[in-house]
Amino acid sequence: MGRLFGTDGIRGIANRDLSIRRAEEVGMALAEVIRGEQPEKRPTVVIGRDTRLSGEMLQAALAGGLMAGGADVVLLGVVPTPAVAYLTVQKKASAGVVISASHNPYEFNGIKIFGPAGYKLTDDEEDEIERMLLDRDIPMIPVEPEEIGTCREDREAAAQYAGYLASTVPEKLEGMRVLVDCSNGAAVRTAEELFSLLGAEATILCDAPDGTNINRECGSTHVEHLASLMTEGKYDLAVAFDGDADRCLAVDEKGHVVNGDQMIAIFARQMKAEGRLPGDAAVVTVMSSFGFFRFARENGIHAETTKVGDRYVLENMRKNGYNIGGEQSGHIIFREYMPTGDGELSAIQLMRVMKKTGEPLSVLAGRMPITPQVLLNVAADRDMKEALHESPEMEALIEECEERLGDTGRILIRASGTEPLIRVMVEGEDAALIRELAERLAAGCEKLLK
Repeated sequence: MGRLFGTDGIRGIANRDLSIRRAEEVGMALAEVIRGEQPEKRPTVVIGRDTRLSGEMLQAALAGGLMAGGADVVLLGVVPTPAVAYLTVQKKASAGVVISASHNPYEFNGIKIFGPAGYKLTDDEEDEIERMLLDRDIPMIPVEPEEIGTCREDREAAAQYAGYLASTVPEKLEGMRVLVDCSNGAAVRTAEELFSLLGAEATILCDAPDGTNINRECGSTHVEHLASLMTEGKYDLAVAFDGDADRCLAVDEKGHVVNGDQMIAIFARQMKAEGRLPGDAAVVTVMSSFGFFRFARENGIHAETTKVGDRYVLENMRKNGYNIGGEQSGHIIFREYMPTGDGELSAIQLMRVMKKTGEPLSVLAGRMPITPQVLLNVAADRDMKEALHESPEMEALIEECEERLGDTGRILIRASGTEPLIRVMVEGEDAALIRELAERLAAGCEKLLK
């Protein structure tokens, strides 16, 4: 059996792949692991969730498992993922858990875990929990009645987090007009207060979650609807978060999308000018565009590259002491402020650069050249993912396409760690050619792997 934990926790369709029994078992296993690591301390675990219909159900099961395992539980309610990471540290909790499936449709949900320092668990720590979940020879034993944990709500969590984010922009943002897409997700609890604290004039959109409309034609995966609104409303920029608000993409004053690579380029350049860029380095993934690497060379910035996944970006940043890194999808980490990616932090830091330089977003983003890139998704179950790199026919097809592309581009085909998909990416100077090759490779995946 493959791992339960992907690149961003455990994820699947609620009530099927991710059942209340599984959530309860995760809670018990986590409590047992914590008690083993900290036997002298009664563990406390904070739990936050996004707005999905299944969130309260899974929260109840997870909290029950934690209490049965001897941990006290603090419910933070609907808050962004980075709020959980931040509050885990602030409340000196043993762990923090987020119930969310990020940018996925509402029927999906997930469980991701932060350690006491606010960082996501390592592969080894996840493996320990996974062994307890899958190996029936390792029994999970509930604690004695007198050791059962307690549960309480923290109604100030969202405000505490928003206040901290606002403190990272001492210059304030008076006079700026921003359009904010909350994706009908977790940002609905914090965005309005955050921008208000900073003095910005914010128009909030997609802030009426009903349990099923999270990420639906809105948020960071559907920023196209913001373009026309930008030119109509004379905003300085628009920002769009995903369901758990750990990602952010932007739209400039001319209605052009600004992706994560461009935002990282803006931040790295400004941080270097301010002496806040250790090693003059930024950390990105193999999915980052050629344009970013060209920008980095031209601006004296060292571009470190990792495999896809914000956890791998952060591991590199921690190991080397770097301060900025992230993914093209808009998952950006400011290590001096937050131990994980944070969409709202990215948004206000972007506005800070605009305010400080006096330059519009189109000029800031325009310094990084854009190389055409086509990304297609192929539905794939676990067996198909595992067979991806074992097919001689697929390998031959990739080689043939690479020969046609030549040295002017690249091909990357990988299994998603968060969704039942295989991602096909082709990048190059010839837009028509890369579209043709991407469609051919996607069709090849569908034919050869089924």
